[in-house]
Amino acid sequence: MPTQVAGILLAAGAGSRLGRPKALVEIGGQTLAARGAGLLRRGGADPIVVVTGAAPVDLPGVTLVHNPHWRTGMGSSLVAGLTAVRDLPQDGCRAVVIALADQPLVGAESVRRLIAAHAAGATVVVAAYDGRRRNPVLIDRTHWAEVLATTTGDAGARPFLRAHPDLVTAVECGDTGRADDIDTPEDLARALSLAEEIFD
Repeated sequence: MPTQVAGILLAAGAGSRLGRPKALVEIGGQTLAARGAGLLRRGGADPIVVVTGAAPVDLPGVTLVHNPHWRTGMGSSLVAGLTAVRDLPQDGCRAVVIALADQPLVGAESVRRLIAAHAAGATVVVAAYDGRRRNPVLIDRTHWAEVLATTTGDAGARPFLRAHPDLVTAVECGDTGRADDIDTPEDLARALSLAEEIFD
């Protein structure tokens, strides 16, 4: 029976409002792609799949999956990443934690809490910040087929989550970091400042 929980980092966007691909933006000497992969690894996810698109990414110790359809939105990247995890040659993984490269203030403890909730019996777990559900998200293998069938556009796993509110367990992670998105230069400047407060 599969025992591992994999990690998927969605890092394919061009960062049109930011002016450069988000995966290559640096905070604290690390690219957002490297930071996100490290977040998943430190949180206990293994293996790690990083989905790329607008820019090439070179990261050791991860499986890189290029999404040729990245321009269509985050949904196609989720499909690419989840398909890659599903088709891994080893025994397989029992669940996957999905994180976004443009949320670098998320803490590794949030991933640990999602995995712990899954180990306690939850099949869909969402990190919440002051009660607001954000990312990362954990989805048990039993739901992957439906996620793959319903994911579209830029919504990611949202259609699946909205269709099954009874399955979702929210885990408060507001004390572990923040789920701020980096979409603009102003967002990046704020994240750089907050990163010093949260992690240094």
